[in-house]
Amino acid sequence: MAADQAVWPDDLFADLDRTGPVPLYFQVSSRLEAAIRSGDIPPGARLENEIAIGHRLGLSRPTVRRAIQEVVDKGLLVRRRGIGTQVVQGQVTRQVELTSLYEDLQNAQHDPATRVLTHETRTVPADVADQLGVSTGSDVLYLRRQRSSDGVPVALLENWLPADFSDIPREQLEQQGLYQILRSRGVAIRVAKQRIGARREHGDEAELLDIERGGPLLTMERVAYDASGHAVEFGRHCYRPDMYSFETTLVAK
Repeated sequence: MAADQAVWPDDLFADLDRTGPVPLYFQVSSRLEAAIRSGDIPPGARLENEIAIGHRLGLSRPTVRRAIQEVVDKGLLVRRRGIGTQVVQGQVTRQVELTSLYEDLQNAQHDPATRVLTHETRTVPADVADQLGVSTGSDVLYLRRQRSSDGVPVALLENWLPADFSDIPREQLEQQGLYQILRSRGVAIRVAKQRIGARREHGDEAELLDIERGGPLLTMERVAYDASGHAVEFGRHCYRPDMYSFETTLVAK
């Protein structure tokens, strides 16, 4: 058995009632859910395939498949291409505040990591120029990064920054969040305009986020402004919905 495969307690399924009124799939899913929530089956552990589980428990494959799907639907398991069924590492819940994803992961006691996919000066697209308040055709710094949490890819981050920031080194982006870097350069980010949405993956996003082709993604667009009202960055980000969510508090007026 692989080192990260789940080894559940010996008595986890010992008391299955095979003659009672409670369906076997429900009994299996309930015990599996309890073991995951208690930590007896740890985050990141992989389950055996359905055939192997059915053989061990003396259950049909359809029964095992339905039991596992029940736990998948509750967000505790995820099916990953080339890996199988795996216990979710723990979803990142992010307050809708003026913070960076890197800092949010650190504050939530996760281990963030960044892979810089693109770091180059390029001509700004017209729609981005409008957001940044720069002339169409001018040069900007374009960044594309893959952000992981505890070794699992969570987000793809695209950012455009005015040319004044084109000297931000790639190495620094691998070690710090973008807002941390901007603050270290004396930029005081005071306000942002943000839009949250959803769409299906496209291009290389499925491969980079380790999700199914055509799968859903959470999206966010944000323009951040400094104390003088100048735009300092425009971002288009996408997130795995099984690993990430936004949270906000609404107050009646």
